[in-house]
Amino acid sequence: MSIYAEVIGDPIAHSKSPLIHNYWLQKLGIDADYHALYVTPDRLAAYIASRRDDPNWRGCNVTMPHKQAIIPLLDRLEIGAELVGATNTVTRRHNGALIGTNTDVEGFLEPLSDMLEAQHYFRMARIIGTGGAARAIAAALAENGFTLVVIGRDVEKAAHLLSAIDSDGEHHVAPLDHFAKPTDFAFDDREGCLDLVVNASPLGMAGQPPLHFDLSHAPPGSIVYDIVTDPRETPLLKAAKAAGFATIDGLSMLIGQAAIAFERFFGQPPPRADGDLELREILTR
Repeated sequence: MSIYAEVIGDPIAHSKSPLIHNYWLQKLGIDADYHALYVTPDRLAAYIASRRDDPNWRGCNVTMPHKQAIIPLLDRLEIGAELVGATNTVTRRHNGALIGTNTDVEGFLEPLSDMLEAQHYFRMARIIGTGGAARAIAAALAENGFTLVVIGRDVEKAAHLLSAIDSDGEHHVAPLDHFAKPTDFAFDDREGCLDLVVNASPLGMAGQPPLHFDLSHAPPGSIVYDIVTDPRETPLLKAAKAAGFATIDGLSMLIGQAAIAFERFFGQPPPRADGDLELREILTR
């Protein structure tokens, strides 16, 4: 049996990770496989136990709802995952030790890298969601000097998220339903500022409830970033484009975080220099 890695979650049928990793494996001529596996919460511990002693298993990516639940089953976390309190990638060392990391942070920041190198008078991000991905994104943006507004149906959970990732920061929480209706708030002059609106929740994903966010709550010049990948152009992104906002879709983060995991699983970086455009076409067919 050749070496392999996989992505686990519940649900998992929608995952595009196998397409990404197998595209890169084929390009590099690596004899390996990457597939999706449906793992329910009650089977997570048994899954980890079964993989721990398999020398052909190089690790797994972890998606909802396991990003936090998997932590007690691992031997240790790398610093990024420890800070975030969530892991999306598990690698198996040669001695069988299972190490958790979080590639969501770097994957999320990748399409923002040029903007983050510039100087800004003020940086603010409105983050919708309170799960594992939202924790990673909040930690990444707090580290890059953003004031955060974490938006959730449960404001106590949002407050706990902020306390966990940056307890000394001057951040804010807000209920999701506040953003469903238009506002006439008069934003100040945003020149020299960097504003983000980030959907880090499953709302708006195929098969999930819609996201109700009125774009009158987005300051002028905001960048609207939706990490949902199915559909690629979510209703939020469509509305944002129509309103004249710059947008970033979820494939940007998905490909970025997958590239980091791929190198950990298979020992070499993926061929991205001329491949991302072709890969994006494959992912949107």
